[in-house]
Amino acid sequence: MRPAVAYIRVSKPKQGRSGLGLEAQQTAIKTFCAQHGYQVEAEYREVETGKGADALERRPELAAAMKFARQLGKGGKTRAAPVIIAKLDRLSRDVHFISGLMVQRVPFIVTELGPDVDSFMLHIHAAVAEKERSRIAQRTKEALAAAKARGQQLGNPDIGNTRKAEADLCAAQMRHIIEPLRQLTAKRISVILNDRKIAAPRGGSWQATQVIRLLNRLDLVGKPRVAAAVA
Repeated sequence: MRPAVAYIRVSKPKQGRSGLGLEAQQTAIKTFCAQHGYQVEAEYREVETGKGADALERRPELAAAMKFARQLGKGGKTRAAPVIIAKLDRLSRDVHFISGLMVQRVPFIVTELGPDVDSFMLHIHAAVAEKERSRIAQRTKEALAAAKARGQQLGNPDIGNTRKAEADLCAAQMRHIIEPLRQLTAKRISVILNDRKIAAPRGGSWQATQVIRLLNRLDLVGKPRVAAAVA
């Protein structure tokens, strides 16, 4: 068994939502390690503190995890043991922060992306996710401005817009997982997502209908193709 370090990042307000809670991350890392021959030598947990939390000096547990990973690598064939995380955004939502980590000579493995995704590809995934979030934010801003210009009341009726923006963001974060699977049927995709311990948007297991909504939201395939896949 190869040594590794587990890193978990949690957010108090949303601890149990979107598959980003403590237990979900632990399960994903444990399953990954069992499948790929890693032994977790230590687990480090970070509580997200809000704005500025992506600065490394504000992430002492991540710094400690990287330090211990280097110690595990001494005398071995690699420069450091890998730091394993469940989801890329649990490491950071900021592409510049992730880019900076890549020069620290500590390999990072994201369980949802698999063991063969190197540091360069992690950077690419982060850049794509950040760009998608930026586009969603801009589209939401433009939609709200257009609604206001039409005289539409912006209050409780816009809760739906907010939820849509949240759904769009969640879908964007799933894009790099869904892209390689889009030629499969919705039912098969749901099985794969459940096997990977990826929680559905509202928690629990994925169903084919949820996959269809996700695919349609991402515009990965046309609605006729999706409907045929389920049939």
